[in-house]
Amino acid sequence: MFVDGYMSRVVDAQVEDKLRSAPVVLVEGARGCGKTTTAQQFAASQVLFDEDETARDHAAQGTLPLLEGPHPMLLDEWPLVPGLWDRVRRAGDRLRQPGRFILSASAQPTDYIIRHSGAGRMGRILMRPMSLWESGASTGAVSLSRLLDGDFEAEYRPSPVGAATLPDQLREVIDWLLRGGWPLTQRMVSGDAQAFARDYLDEVCRVDVPKASGSRHSPRSVRRLLASLARNSASEASQATLASDMGDDGSAARQTVSSYLDALGRIFVYESQPAWKARLLSRTTLRSSPKHHLVDPSLAAAAVGASADALFNDRTALGLLFESMALRDLRVYAQANRSTVFHYRDKAKLEVGAVVERDDGRWIAAEVKLGAPHAIEEAAQALLALRAKVDTSVTGPPRALVVVTSTGQPYMRADGVGVTPLTAMRP
Repeated sequence: MFVDGYMSRVVDAQVEDKLRSAPVVLVEGARGCGKTTTAQQFAASQVLFDEDETARDHAAQGTLPLLEGPHPMLLDEWPLVPGLWDRVRRAGDRLRQPGRFILSASAQPTDYIIRHSGAGRMGRILMRPMSLWESGASTGAVSLSRLLDGDFEAEYRPSPVGAATLPDQLREVIDWLLRGGWPLTQRMVSGDAQAFARDYLDEVCRVDVPKASGSRHSPRSVRRLLASLARNSASEASQATLASDMGDDGSAARQTVSSYLDALGRIFVYESQPAWKARLLSRTTLRSSPKHHLVDPSLAAAAVGASADALFNDRTALGLLFESMALRDLRVYAQANRSTVFHYRDKAKLEVGAVVERDDGRWIAAEVKLGAPHAIEEAAQALLALRAKVDTSVTGPPRALVVVTSTGQPYMRADGVGVTPLTAMRP
């Protein structure tokens, strides 16, 4: 949604809340996801360290007028100035008021930059690329907040005469997947957006990963790992499997993969999905391996050179990337609801793609499918099996069981499992 030329974001409300309770608000996220623009909506003054060399010199010498304001003061890409963290921390202590500083960064700083904890002084917000709700591609008919309260909206609306057919709707979803959640690409055609994504990955490999790790890396090897992560989207592939997929083997290769994953995590391009640790009624052993996801499905598509036609004709590949897009959106919506998105898998081979658990213990389970009737049926049975396995005397019953599809309208099945397209979801 555009407001005075600004596309409003789900994290806007989170930034507003943090400014009322913490002296320093830290907004982190992948380069290009819109952090600076969002922070500027709340700032009274700004210092852009990646553009202003004079400001970097003043900050390094301790002569930046932090106390004078105006506040909130945005300090963009603050890790470029070693020592700034402690100066901001002390300035916040002296001002003794919330909402004094907004720090934004595209990479987690190395440990030597942060020598003191921000506990009691800082509110931290992770900003991801835009969800379909933020991009304007979702009707918002189904709210995650209401799902967590046990309310599934399933109002049917007749389609207008001449409305897009299901294949056309799927192609529209593919276009959104290839366009990604980057503010800059929202009005691009998908082909141009994929050119943006390829250039993005080139810079990640050439510049961002070496800067984040503090050591030299092979851009070609990083690119092979990104392609492997894309091929293994939404899977629990081991580091040995990723290394083998890259064409490398042995302990040294696994150590290289580990180093690259750490660097990709520091720049918020890679984000694993943790396994849910529920108490079960049976003795079934839970799997604990995380699933792999790049932060936006457009990057995964670019890493393997996928096109709209190729994805439309390869439903297996499309299904994996669609699950990553659904996870991106669920994470955006979950964060707004003080929730975390897990996955479930046990040794009895029961697997559920997403378990959203709120900080008060309420939870829902969701399976992500493109929308074929047999796939929806299998997903519903997996959700019902999970509910039967979980010891609800400890976790409480699920507030909702939902199959997230790519097309169609929301509806409730006779067995109590809801079905909704991703293009109908919102926080």
